[in-house]
Order: sequence, then structure tokens, then C-alpha cells
Amino acid sequence: MITLDGKWTMEGLSREDNNRIKNYKELTRFINAIGFLPLFKNNVKGFSVEEITAADSWWGGNTEEDPWEWRQLIAAEGNVAYGKLFNNKAGFVSKEWYPVFAAYRRDGYDFDSRYEDGLASRKCKLIMDVLSEYETLPSYELKAMAGFSSKGEKGFDGAMTLLQMQTYITVRDFKRKRNKKNEEYGWPIAIYSLSEKLFGEEHVRSAYHMEAKAAKEEIIKHLLGLFKEASYEEIAKCIK
Repeated sequence: MITLDGKWTMEGLSREDNNRIKNYKELTRFINAIGFLPLFKNNVKGFSVEEITAADSWWGGNTEEDPWEWRQLIAAEGNVAYGKLFNNKAGFVSKEWYPVFAAYRRDGYDFDSRYEDGLASRKCKLIMDVLSEYETLPSYELKAMAGFSSKGEKGFDGAMTLLQMQTYITVRDFKRKRNKKNEEYGWPIAIYSLSEKLFGEEHVRSAYHMEAKAAKEEIIKHLLGLFKEASYEEIAKCIK
């Protein structure tokens, strides 16, 4: 994605390219086939939703063909994790690979253990405590219930990004707010849950036997096999 004349321009494929991903079902199958995929172009060539979809299909609001809309459909189905998972940027991880990412990013720590060892902030603890009481919560409700406000705690967005990167929370859906007449308005809002509530505690923690370094190396090795022109350093930067 590049900016031209103040507008975002996607660096994808033409509509005439038969290799492009054409709908969210195809994208879901592709993610499950390769294991994980960032949303936007990064330093590993070809490793993004942006680069395998039609460049002019983004931001149009057409659910059938807009990859920006597809992320909502994929998150809602609950078979693939979506969130800020690649260098603090958005992307997808399949159910199969999510435990490996959890082993890498958590380094064997459940959140409570991480907090008790002084490795997690109070801001993250406030969010986790609230979210643990609910199946799902929209971001604005979670923010208010955790005490983040102009007169309260600060740094909500940063804490949310960190918790997604560490695989403790994930996006479960997107919904628009409703007014007093029960009419939808505004942009769709992300709905969050604990990752264990998406895939199950046993599954998410099933790779805890792996050390963080070993899990990271498994992810990098997998990508090196798929993107043979990419260097170890490029891939490591992308998944950090």
C-alpha cells in the first residue's frame, strides 16, 4: 500500500489476473493452506492479502469483492484468528498454526503468570480482567469497563495491540453501533474475546512445550519454504 496524492493505493493484482483471490471463501482456504498471512504488503514479497487480490477492489464496501470487508466475514466465522499479529499490524493465523504463535509470543506464560512475574502492565491486566468475564465485548465497551477514559487510564490502543500480538486476545467480529431507535450507524466496531474462547484453552496452549525460540524458528522455516526469495532477516522482521 502506497500513498499517492493523499490517497491510499493498493499494490495488488489486476482483475484480469486469474491467480487473484476473488472472495473471502477463497481467502480463507488460502490462509488455511499456508498457515498465516498479513493483511497488507510488507517486506516479504507476495506475503499479504493486498498482493494477491485485485488492487481496485479495496475500500468499496462491496462484501462480495472487497478484502477490507472480508476480514469481518472471516473473523465472524471463528475458524481463523484475525487481529494485529504481524509486527503490530493486522493479519490472519489459522487454527492449526495459532498454538505455535502462542508458544512464540507468550514464551510459556499464561497472562496471570506473566503479570505475577512483572512482565505485563497494569493496563493489560485491566483489559484482561474485564474480558475474562464476558464471551465477547465491543472495543468501546471494553475500553469504558476497563477504566480507560479522558480522566482515567490512558494507552488503551497500545495495550490492545500488545495483547493481540501476544495472542491473549483476538478479534471475534465487527458490528456497527445502534442508536436509540435501534438503527445502525457509523463504521463497524471490532468485537474482542480471549483467544482461548475462540479456539479453546487446550488447543491454544497445545504447543507450550516448545520454547519461544523454537516456535519462532518453526514459523520462519515454514515461510522460507514458501517464499524462497525472501531472506531469514526479512521474514524474522515480518513476524516479530
